[in-house]
Amino acid sequence: MKPQLAHSRDPEMKSSLQELLIYMIFLTDLGILTFGMVSTDMFYLNKVMSSLFLDTSMSETGNTNFKSIESVDDFWKYAEGPFLDGLYWDASDIRSSIAVNGTTRHIYYENLLLGVTQVRQLKVRNNTCSVYPAFRAFMKECYGPYHYLSEDKEHFGLKNGPEWWYFTSQSLSPWHQGLVGLYSSGGFTFTLPKSKNASIDKLTYLKEKGWLTRGTRVVFIDFSMYNANVNLFCVVRLVLEFPATGGVLPSWQIYSVKLLRYTTYYDYFLAFCEVIFCLFIFSYIIQESIKMKILKEEYIKNAWNWLEILLLLLSLLAIVFNIYHTVEVSSLLEYLLSNSFTYPDFYLLALWQTRCNNMISVNFCFTCIKIFKYVRFNKTMTQLSSTLSRCAKDIIGFAVMFIIIFFAYAQLGYVAFGSQTDEFSTFQNSIFTQFRIMLGDFNFASIEQANGILGPIYFITFVFFMFFVFLNMFLAIINDTYSKVKAEFSVMPSREFEISNRIREGYRKALAKRKLKRKSTSQNAILYAVRQDRRDKE
Repeated sequence: MKPQLAHSRDPEMKSSLQELLIYMIFLTDLGILTFGMVSTDMFYLNKVMSSLFLDTSMSETGNTNFKSIESVDDFWKYAEGPFLDGLYWDASDIRSSIAVNGTTRHIYYENLLLGVTQVRQLKVRNNTCSVYPAFRAFMKECYGPYHYLSEDKEHFGLKNGPEWWYFTSQSLSPWHQGLVGLYSSGGFTFTLPKSKNASIDKLTYLKEKGWLTRGTRVVFIDFSMYNANVNLFCVVRLVLEFPATGGVLPSWQIYSVKLLRYTTYYDYFLAFCEVIFCLFIFSYIIQESIKMKILKEEYIKNAWNWLEILLLLLSLLAIVFNIYHTVEVSSLLEYLLSNSFTYPDFYLLALWQTRCNNMISVNFCFTCIKIFKYVRFNKTMTQLSSTLSRCAKDIIGFAVMFIIIFFAYAQLGYVAFGSQTDEFSTFQNSIFTQFRIMLGDFNFASIEQANGILGPIYFITFVFFMFFVFLNMFLAIINDTYSKVKAEFSVMPSREFEISNRIREGYRKALAKRKLKRKSTSQNAILYAVRQDRRDKE
């Protein structure tokens, strides 16, 4: 490399090194915050609650747990048996040092149940589906699948209590996406008493009076608990869907989240990191605003700038949510402490906290990827970026053909095998199943059993086109372009500035200066000793 060229690129190199150093500090700070939000205790708490409320069976039958519920009778057996046994944990065991009174209850000795448990159902009206004329004489009632417009909001049954009255939700809780439907946040709601015997009496009463009807389409069981040992809230939602086809489809959501953020010294350290993170974000916003003003139309042509905007938006959303989360948790706890016989709706906070964690994890992932922006002087990175940019048109053309064939096979699998196999039961499942086939993770016997002729034909032709043709075409495009780029770089003069070389060179200079300084210090010490000896002799 010519000295003049090297000298002209030195300022750009130094600027990139400075930006990289500052960015690594920001990345470290974001990494501390990201990993500070989660812990292995969350997994173990979820596992314990799952074992207690999902896998525990009745001692008499040994087969009625939450996952095995298939009918209305099974639901009442589970609610009166394993569910209440887990919810009203027996604290008389000698291992428990907790005195349980009429206002507080502990689950598995360590988890404080917050408030009371809420049970909610949604129904549909009669005659919400069309019956073929020839069968109308035999079917006087028809309850279709759940839809918000067909929801039954009329008071029913005895109409003498809140469990028989329809309530519209006053909170901002989002609608629940179940296995077969999207459910609103209202419904017919009641809470369980704090006494186990009273809860059994109430459930028995509702069962006898027919609280669950043919129009029932979903039942939600919500409760929350707090474990002070690990400072985690565990929010549980058990869902039982009653589809129009009959039967019951159980599902569940268990969230272990950290809602009380500042309790230990490490939490205060995280708070300090949060302040640093906010300062970084606001400074980056100012920098990007200045760049937009200077570059104008050129700004949006750079893909790195789009990534920068995405990271800033995700970071701002995380900051806003953390402020809202802190205020809302304090409000909920104050309300709960003033009235412990109500249901505290921590589900919304837990849901958004989980989504915020997911958002921050995505943000951290993209932040790590952005490091490539600061190592653009590296020869290997230049070859990689040149390869991808040169073969972009070929890859786009290949992707169009791939998508056409891929989705054609996806609809074939959904229509041909969807009614027989779970892997193709929905169009989305069909798409993911085909990706699994490409990776070698697939149960061939299921589609062969669904269709003995079309199943093998579908499998063989799909594997042939996707794996042997398209996948090899994709690899050929990348390999061919990379070979050309590498050949061009091999004959070109070395003009890149290696950041690693620059860092190594700076380290050697600093080390050399330090050695010279030590040598000079040693020489001065010797001269001083000689002079002092002469003075003593005189």
